[in-house]
Amino acid sequence: MWEYVRRLNADGVTVVLTTHYLEEAQEMCDEIAIVNHGEVVACEKTDTLLKRLDYKTLVVRPSEELIGVPDGLTQLDASVRKDGALAITYRSSEMDIEALLGKVRAAGVGISDLSTEEPDLEEVFVALTS
Repeated sequence: MWEYVRRLNADGVTVVLTTHYLEEAQEMCDEIAIVNHGEVVACEKTDTLLKRLDYKTLVVRPSEELIGVPDGLTQLDASVRKDGALAITYRSSEMDIEALLGKVRAAGVGISDLSTEEPDLEEVFVALTS
């Protein structure tokens, strides 16, 4: 069924989808309206809506095990996860990834791998309706 709906949309048909499954909406919809107690609190392109929360998390897999957050990173919102990854949450409007990586390197953390995590639609929904 979802394949058919996607095909209709690709053919230029507007599809109105009502769902409580936010992951599904994020994947399928070009534009999303969020309704809270009968009031539309947001109605915009999915990408724009997802950027409303101005933060990302840089996840660094260190080349050597970390005992805790290195001294040079304690002023940031940083933690060492159970799996040993260093997670640093930052405001993307205030710091770019290159500057953040510079701080990680300056703190003496060797980087084996890295990724970024961004807020999903559920986090945006909660922020707008709480």
